[in-house]
Amino acid sequence: MYLAVQDVKPQDDYFLLLTFENGEKRQFDMKPYLDLGIFRELKDIKLFNTVRTSFDSIEWANKADLDPEFLYQKSKKAE
Repeated sequence: MYLAVQDVKPQDDYFLLLTFENGEKRQFDMKPYLDLGIFRELKDIKLFNTVRTSFDSIEWANKADLDPEFLYQKSKKAE
Protein backbone atom coordinates (compact mmCIF):
# COMPACT_ATOMS: atom_id res chain seq x y z
CA MET A 1 0.00 0.00 0.00
CA TYR A 2 1.17 3.51 -0.74
CA LEU A 3 0.46 6.89 0.82
CA ALA A 4 -1.28 9.58 -1.22
CA VAL A 5 0.21 13.05 -1.53
CA GLN A 6 -2.11 15.60 0.05
CA ASP A 7 -0.05 18.75 -0.45
CA VAL A 8 3.01 19.90 -2.37
CA LYS A 9 4.96 23.12 -2.16
CA PRO A 10 7.86 24.04 -4.47
CA GLN A 11 11.02 25.01 -2.59
CA ASP A 12 14.36 26.58 -3.50
CA ASP A 13 16.89 24.64 -5.57
CA TYR A 14 14.27 22.33 -7.18
CA PHE A 15 13.10 20.70 -3.97
CA LEU A 16 9.48 19.80 -3.25
CA LEU A 17 7.95 19.74 0.22
CA LEU A 18 5.42 16.92 0.21
CA THR A 19 2.74 16.17 2.79
CA PHE A 20 1.44 12.61 2.70
CA GLU A 21 -1.95 11.42 3.93
CA ASN A 22 -0.46 10.19 7.21
CA GLY A 23 0.65 13.77 7.96
CA GLU A 24 4.31 13.05 7.27
CA LYS A 25 6.27 15.84 5.57
CA ARG A 26 9.07 14.82 3.22
CA GLN A 27 11.48 16.61 0.89
CA PHE A 28 12.02 15.41 -2.66
CA ASP A 29 14.98 16.61 -4.75
CA MET A 30 14.00 17.01 -8.42
CA LYS A 31 17.51 17.91 -9.64
CA PRO A 32 18.53 14.32 -10.58
CA TYR A 33 15.49 14.09 -12.90
CA LEU A 34 15.74 17.45 -14.69
CA ASP A 35 17.68 15.95 -17.62
CA LEU A 36 15.12 13.20 -18.28
CA GLY A 37 12.35 13.47 -20.88
CA ILE A 38 9.51 15.86 -20.11
CA PHE A 39 11.14 16.79 -16.81
CA ARG A 40 13.74 18.84 -18.75
CA GLU A 41 11.03 21.48 -19.15
CA LEU A 42 10.94 21.91 -15.37
CA LYS A 43 14.33 23.63 -15.43
CA ASP A 44 12.18 26.69 -16.16
CA ILE A 45 11.54 27.74 -12.57
CA LYS A 46 8.19 29.31 -13.47
CA LEU A 47 7.01 25.96 -14.82
CA PHE A 48 8.54 24.08 -11.88
CA ASN A 49 6.54 26.28 -9.51
CA THR A 50 3.24 25.23 -11.17
CA VAL A 51 3.36 21.91 -9.29
CA ARG A 52 0.09 20.91 -7.63
CA THR A 53 -1.60 17.84 -6.23
CA SER A 54 -3.53 15.73 -8.71
CA PHE A 55 -5.60 12.81 -7.43
CA ASP A 56 -3.15 11.01 -5.11
CA SER A 57 0.07 12.45 -6.52
CA ILE A 58 1.55 15.61 -8.10
CA GLU A 59 1.49 17.18 -11.55
CA TRP A 60 2.91 20.22 -13.33
CA ALA A 61 1.28 22.48 -15.92
CA ASN A 62 3.11 20.60 -18.71
CA LYS A 63 1.35 17.38 -17.58
CA ALA A 64 4.52 15.83 -16.13
CA ASP A 65 3.72 13.77 -13.06
CA LEU A 66 5.31 11.38 -10.60
CA ASP A 67 4.01 8.30 -8.86
CA PRO A 68 3.29 8.74 -5.12
CA GLU A 69 5.18 5.53 -4.24
CA PHE A 70 8.26 6.83 -6.08
CA LEU A 71 7.98 10.20 -4.35
CA TYR A 72 7.78 8.57 -0.94
CA GLN A 73 10.65 6.14 -1.54
CA LYS A 74 13.00 8.78 -2.99
CA SER A 75 12.21 11.57 -0.55
CA LYS A 76 13.69 12.28 2.86
CA LYS A 77 11.87 13.15 6.05
CA ALA A 78 11.62 16.94 6.37
CA GLU A 79 13.22 18.37 9.49
